[in-house]
Parts: sequence; C-alpha cells; structure tokens
Amino acid sequence: MKKNDEAEILSINEFQPGSDMAFSIGYQKLQGISAIEKPHRHDFFIFLLFEKGSGTHSIDFIDHEVNPSEIHMLFPGQMHKWDYGEDTIGHKLVISRRAFENFTGSLPFSFAQYKYHPIVTLDDEMYEQVLSELKFIRKEIAIRPVAWELVHLRSKLIIALTGHAAEKRFKHTLNYRINPVLHRYHYLIERHYKDQKSLVFYARQLNISPNYLGILCKRQFNVSAMHLIQQRTILEAKRMLHASEKMIKEIAYELGFKDMAYFSHFFKSHTGFSPRQFKEMFDSYS
Repeated sequence: MKKNDEAEILSINEFQPGSDMAFSIGYQKLQGISAIEKPHRHDFFIFLLFEKGSGTHSIDFIDHEVNPSEIHMLFPGQMHKWDYGEDTIGHKLVISRRAFENFTGSLPFSFAQYKYHPIVTLDDEMYEQVLSELKFIRKEIAIRPVAWELVHLRSKLIIALTGHAAEKRFKHTLNYRINPVLHRYHYLIERHYKDQKSLVFYARQLNISPNYLGILCKRQFNVSAMHLIQQRTILEAKRMLHASEKMIKEIAYELGFKDMAYFSHFFKSHTGFSPRQFKEMFDSYS
C-alpha cells in the first residue's frame, strides 16, 4: 500500500495472499453496510456483481448508484470509493493485470470504452449465469489445493458474459469492434498524454493524417481526437490534485504544462473549477 505523495494503491496480494501474483485471481463476498470515504487505487482489475444493493460507488469522481443485477468494472489506476447500504449483497472478483490480459479476447470493446461505461446491467438470464460462476469460483478457491485452471476458465467466462451484456447495452452508442487504429490511439494517449498534446505526434505514430484521425474519432466516439487527449489529462489532474501532496505547480509541470496560468485556465475550462478550488473542495471532505 502506497501513501504520502499518492493515493493508496492496494495490491492484489492483500486480497489473495500467497498465490502467484502475476496470474492471481481472488474472491470476496460483500454484505451489509460498507463505506470508504477516501478514494484509493488498485493495481488490478475488479468485477463487482450486486445481488441486492443501495448506496453509491464513485469511480474516477463520478457517482454511480448501486442496484441489483449490476456489474461494476474497475481498471488499474482508477480511483474509487463507496458507501453501500445495509441491504447490499454482492460479489467481488479481483484479477491481476497479467491474468486479465489473457482474457482480453473476451471483451468486444476496448478497455478505454469500458472505463467510460463501467456499469453494466444484466438481464435475468445473464445475471444467473454470472452469479453461478462466481459462486463456483468461491468454492474452488476455498478448496486446497486450488484448481486454478478452473478458476481462470470461470473468470474468463464471466468476462465474456459481461462483454456480451455490454454489447447489448451500448450497441446504439458504441461500435461493436473498435477500429484498430483507434485502439492504438488510446494506447498511445495512455503512454504519452503527459508529454505529447499535439495531434500531429499521434497521427505520425499511426501513419495517418491528423484530419483522418479526427474523422475516425468523430465517427466512432462522437468526439474530437483532441478531446480524448484532453479528457485523459483532466482525469489525471483530478486524481493528482485530490490524492497527491504535491504543489499545484508541480502537478502542472508533471502533466506537461510549463505555464501555470495556462494549466489553471485549461483545468477550469473543462471542470468549472480552478485547480486550487478543486483541491480544496475535496480536501474539505477528507
């Protein structure tokens, strides 16, 4: 667990101690009132299935109501907190990065699209299938020695079922298969958003023109290509302003802004708050 300069980052070892961390999968039952007020991060993936529930689950500063038959997905590095009601019953599946990467073929959309659509409501049939697999995983993990091959197969099936449910839910707003060029664009943004803010750089890496990159983003995501870079930068700025003890000018510099005034203007134009106002607003809740 990491503190001080960053938000707490929980390791999968805290949920599944003693197993192979690279390919680890863990399970936890959720029941009753539970509240964590200070957001934290994980270095692994989380799938939450709610049988019953009330309250809220905040993911990257967006509050989501907790309802029955929902799956909540959380990706490494995302900040979250929750306030579950007394009637909450749920199941938490935690999957290491390495293990999850082996399951990527089960997801019809790119990781980036799931981050913007982390809640999937399951129909009755799909819900019963996912719940059944989670209960089997709970039993398998309780047996020694653990039959990890079965746990991995059942986890992969849960991810596949979630993907199919997401396909039905988002088919009117997202294309079924992300364009390979845009998949690469998301990857490049994740690697370079702090030091590269120009579309020319990304277009060159993709061997296409900036104009064509813009057309692809508008066609598939209904936003500009620049918007994706800006939103990733704003998200990280929010995370750092809330969770880091660094000065605002240090955060601005780390995010690639050499001019503090420009960073403040950029942040306020996207959030409605100055960096200082945003930081003070969340510090008052801590």
